[in-house]
Formats: sequence, structure tokens, C-alpha cells
Amino acid sequence: MNTLIDLAPKDVEKLIDENIVMIDVRREEEWSYTGVIKNAHKMTFFDMFGNCDVPTWLKEFQKLVTSKEQQFVLICAHANRTRTIGDFLIQNHGYTNVSHLEGGMALWTDENRDVVFN
Repeated sequence: MNTLIDLAPKDVEKLIDENIVMIDVRREEEWSYTGVIKNAHKMTFFDMFGNCDVPTWLKEFQKLVTSKEQQFVLICAHANRTRTIGDFLIQNHGYTNVSHLEGGMALWTDENRDVVFN
């Protein structure tokens, strides 16, 4: 059985220029507050009430991650949402190469790593 891979900020940073798909699942106000990792795709999963439109999100996700084996990295604030979403994609949809940013953007910014505001 596949499991979610924890990637430290320094490891995610190395993937930025390797065309590995990075998906930031946070909300608009979070992106505005902290910025995002360069090249990350902004795709909110849960709204502020914890609701999500899974079919619509998956449709957009599948435009970026085009095979079940393709590596991708999920990003959120503290790695809680990405753990839930990553496990969901592995268990319910058969993805085999799912990673997430350990410690989320909180750890990324604590380590003074680069972000972009757009």
C-alpha cells in the first residue's frame, strides 16, 4: 500500500525547478498573507467552513497530474490538510507518488525560504 511522503522544506525547494507539480490547497487569504512557493498551482480544497467540491477540484487536479504514478507535492499551512487530501488521493483514487510539504508553509516561512506574491 502506498503512503504519503513527507518532504522537508529543503527537499521541496530542490524540486521547484524540476517541473514537479506543486499544488497549494490553501485559501485565497492564506496565499495573500504568506505568499506561495514559486511555480505552485493555487487550488483551494477546503473552504473556510471545511467544505469542498471534490469533483470540480479533481477535474482541475487531473489537468496537472495526468497519471496515477506522476509525482506531485501538496502544500498547506501546517501539513494537516495535505495529510488528509494526500491520504484521500492514495486510498480513494489510486495515486502512488503523493508527497506533501512537511510542516507546511509555517515551517517554510520559519526557515526564510523564498515565496512569491501573485
